[in-house]
Amino acid sequence: MVDPLARLAAHEVSSAQLTEAREHLAKYGFTKLSFIVPEELKEAVAAEVLNLVGEAGVRRDLRFAATGNTLRRMRNVRRDEVVERSTVIPAVYESEALLALLSKVAGEAVLPCPYEPEQYVITRLEESGDTHGWHWDDYAFALVWIIECPAVEHGGFVQCVPGTTWNKENPEIHRAFLAGPTYSASFVPGDLYLMRTDTTLHRVYPITGGVRTIINMGYAATTDLDRHISHETMDALWAESAPAAPHIR
Repeated sequence: MVDPLARLAAHEVSSAQLTEAREHLAKYGFTKLSFIVPEELKEAVAAEVLNLVGEAGVRRDLRFAATGNTLRRMRNVRRDEVVERSTVIPAVYESEALLALLSKVAGEAVLPCPYEPEQYVITRLEESGDTHGWHWDDYAFALVWIIECPAVEHGGFVQCVPGTTWNKENPEIHRAFLAGPTYSASFVPGDLYLMRTDTTLHRVYPITGGVRTIINMGYAATTDLDRHISHETMDALWAESAPAAPHIR
């Protein structure tokens, strides 16, 4: 069985790779980090994710006023179910070795999220039209592990607008698009990417075929620990039961 902490501690990452990733993150709001963990660990995390999404996944179909009524259509597994049914994922999330590497890429301390439901969640887009619509996150960083992903012609790629801010009372999504260029990036199974999610408007393009399965690990910046953060959208999105989507005129 893979020992995630031992694998991470022994994994070698060059300073040149970290510098390039840090520069990409600063410019684009995200950076690919597929090199940051060993392949054996990716396989162990993927095995747990696929088992969990099959056993405990719940379908969601929601819209949120706080993000301009953008759509969330997906299957997900909440953090509590992950903790109950897995061993590798919680250990990796709390790994000091991983946090140290992420901090080097971010150029500041990357910390476990103080709000446990946002620490990690599994999502799967599996039906035509499924999407994780335009939004920001409550906390500063997200490390996303790509477990399954459709070919780019079937959607499922990431789009983002860095250097934007979230006003939950008046999100003005369309004005945020005018704040700067929108970048798109495709990934394949085994990829990881880090995103500055509190200042980068982002979405997953709706899929038209295939399946996109990921685990999102959310992390905080030091400044997150000193400010009040409400969690209304996440509490609704990751609720134990899935309410029906409201009618939007």
